[in-house]
Amino acid sequence: MTVEECIKQSEEALSKQFALVDEISEYNQEKVLKAFNKHSIAIRHFNPSTGYGYGDEGRFVLGDVFAQSLGAEMGIVSPALLSGTHALTVALFGVLRTGDSVLSVSGMPYDTIRGVIYGEGNGSLKDFGISFDCVDLDENGKFNKAQIEKDVRRLGDSLKMIYIQRSRGYELRDAFTVAEIGEICDFVRSLGFNGCIFVDNCYGEFVEKQEPCDVGADVAVGSLIKNPGGGLAPTGGYIVGKEKYVDLIGRRLTAPSIGNEVGSYAYGWRLFYQGLFMAPHTVNQAIKGSLLIGKCMETLGYENFPKLDKTPADITRAIRFNTAKQLCDFIQSVQEASPVDSFVTLEPWDMPGYDNKVIMAAGCFVEGASIELSADAPVKEPYTAYFQGGLTYEHCKYALKRILAKLL
Repeated sequence: MTVEECIKQSEEALSKQFALVDEISEYNQEKVLKAFNKHSIAIRHFNPSTGYGYGDEGRFVLGDVFAQSLGAEMGIVSPALLSGTHALTVALFGVLRTGDSVLSVSGMPYDTIRGVIYGEGNGSLKDFGISFDCVDLDENGKFNKAQIEKDVRRLGDSLKMIYIQRSRGYELRDAFTVAEIGEICDFVRSLGFNGCIFVDNCYGEFVEKQEPCDVGADVAVGSLIKNPGGGLAPTGGYIVGKEKYVDLIGRRLTAPSIGNEVGSYAYGWRLFYQGLFMAPHTVNQAIKGSLLIGKCMETLGYENFPKLDKTPADITRAIRFNTAKQLCDFIQSVQEASPVDSFVTLEPWDMPGYDNKVIMAAGCFVEGASIELSADAPVKEPYTAYFQGGLTYEHCKYALKRILAKLL
């Protein structure tokens, strides 16, 4: 089979999945447009601000538009949130207090947040007397309700937060669907829990018609150099949710006495608004690219997740290899097909916040933007590459040709 034959056959086999992805993106585009229209977005909202940023209408309204688009009451969108991990950290410290307990019902969180939770002497939650327990997923990679119930009852009144990581991280499980998140929200409420349900929403925005805050989550957090920035936002993160929680979080982002009243950005807000406008379509392109590479890799005998009989719940795809060399060759192929730094030879390195050496292809216009075509992996067994993004389906297809040519 030639590369062209493999791709053509895979596209034909995926026609129904592609049609569903198109339906979802059309729905989400309308949802975002309605948020823009409701808040009467105008050129003045793009204006820069300096200093304290008092009365910065662009900043205030951007939070409102994000909140409505993501099913929430209130939102913070800020370039001062430097990454998804930073946005999560600010949100956690905004809500939690000494003596509180957190229960992660989605297993151990992603590598870069572990130091925030369990670090020693670095200003972690543990240093501030906040405990963080994890419930392992069941044998099918789903929420373990029996164990969750036991831990909710064991922690009692100290339990102030249920933590859910939507995406797989560096695990071989599927991302959780919004329906699954809604079901677990209902379940913990049925146990009498009345605290904050907190969702790490990275990689999941606009993949489905609903978002976590639509189905019972109190706070959802993500990065603007992933899905909701649409490939245009140059930096930043967002936090949306119930007003009482977002207000507390804003007082941690700035200062308890100031909250969301301050925050300037001298470069203006246009790219943040425009990125959100583009996000449903950009996510559509990334999901189609993910499905296509998944189908082609499956045809060549490479196990990958999520399985192709399922609609993806985030933009990432995990692909298994037999050796470290195969893994690194795959990541290198993605780099070679990038518009930026295609000439770079990648090497695994000790990336901050990770337990193992990581190799990362990120030939992106915005440094580290994983809504752009990228791939990364910890170099350890089982050798699994995590592929995500793609601003255009055409770029995903071009990269796939390069990858398949090397594999074949």
